[in-house]
Amino acid sequence: MLTFFKRLFGDKNERMLKEYWPIVEEINACVEPLETLSEEELRAKTDAFRQRIHEAVADIEARQQEINAQLKGAAPQTAQAGVAGDGQALDEERELSLAERQNLFDELDDLEEDWLDAVERTLAEILPEAFAVVKEACRRMLGRQWEAGGATITWDMVPYDVQLLGGIALHQGNIAEMKTGEGKTLVAVAPVYLNALVGRGVHLVTVNPYLAQRDAEWMGPVYEFLGLRVDVIDLYEPHTEGRRGAYRADITYGTNNEFGFDYLRDNSFVIDPDQLVQREHHYAIVDEVDSVLVDEARTPLIIAGAAPESNQNANYMKLKPGIEQLVRLQNRYITNVMKEVEEIIEPGVDALDGDGERELGFRLVQMKRGAPKNKQFIKLMSREGPLPKILHRVEGELMRDKLLHTCDEDLYFAIDEKSHMADLTEKGRDDLAKRVNLPLTLPDLSVAVKAIEDDEALDKQARVQKLDELHR
Repeated sequence: MLTFFKRLFGDKNERMLKEYWPIVEEINACVEPLETLSEEELRAKTDAFRQRIHEAVADIEARQQEINAQLKGAAPQTAQAGVAGDGQALDEERELSLAERQNLFDELDDLEEDWLDAVERTLAEILPEAFAVVKEACRRMLGRQWEAGGATITWDMVPYDVQLLGGIALHQGNIAEMKTGEGKTLVAVAPVYLNALVGRGVHLVTVNPYLAQRDAEWMGPVYEFLGLRVDVIDLYEPHTEGRRGAYRADITYGTNNEFGFDYLRDNSFVIDPDQLVQREHHYAIVDEVDSVLVDEARTPLIIAGAAPESNQNANYMKLKPGIEQLVRLQNRYITNVMKEVEEIIEPGVDALDGDGERELGFRLVQMKRGAPKNKQFIKLMSREGPLPKILHRVEGELMRDKLLHTCDEDLYFAIDEKSHMADLTEKGRDDLAKRVNLPLTLPDLSVAVKAIEDDEALDKQARVQKLDELHR
């Protein structure tokens, strides 16, 4: 049955090839008019392509800039309040509400989709001529020599039809499988050139630093002949200006690990956007895709850094004294609970009735949640006898009845050893807030809104502004 459908509709790979071959013929037809151009005229094609892309997205980018200006507070002022004595208009600026800002962000998302669609259509239109420009540039460089991979090479390559075919497949986001000797390194040149015209950068990912530098040195002169800048991230130390500059190049070569680690550093350690090394991701070609995305992907990239010094963290230093005081108060309370437990068990546990056992278990649960590492508590629970069973039984009953929180009401913080969590109780938050003079709980929104709405001293504009601040 599968063979029958293949005969009827054709293999997907065969259908794609039939779609690509007319484009290859169109590319070759575009080469002949380029042969009469001077090198300067051929190089000028790069600027002409860029201009066509810019014109296709000009309206979209203008609207994006307008929205960004509004979000940054640089929008045109909205309401004319009056005219000053010197004749200059005084405009009243209005701060955007939360809903208005959200609508603008949603519009930016839609505009980005429109921008990408417009670019994709334009690249499809100029693809034949752009590929032809690359082919003609390769022909003109025949016989030239330069250093690549530690050796002198003589350029002797002009893309064959099968390599143009592979380039079309790569541009459209497909995997191009090339046989040994078919020149897969040259295949990437045309789609890389085409997508670099957009101006958002192209990444070419390789499996090791030698290949990254060799391929950049080998193919770089072709790109530079056409007016593009090429760089290699592996030549620079992480988070340096050199590496940041490499990412700003039109075409950036590098290894999969370094691209990955730079992404992790940018998203783990960077606080200010100006410190980011990578720019937004646009287009990438992965060499040896089976190795990079299958074999090496089995090993996760892990990045770690030293924790910031406590004296550099203002919030930590501000909260530390208050937290230390809470710990002292809790330890003092647990000591008192221990005394109560010892008084309860002194006559003997067997003499306790049901209420007495529940009271004992309640105190033991408090000690477990308040100071599980307390030496007296550990020593108490290590004694032979029924205390551990009483603790676990009462704890289970409290959990079943959803009353475990009652054990925490007199504590300043509760510790859950199993989940490695420590949480301030309401009593602890109130005490800490007074000590550090900081609010540690969110306000009751309905109460706060009503207070603002009932404040007769506020005019309509001030009331709206305060409500926006409250919601933020």
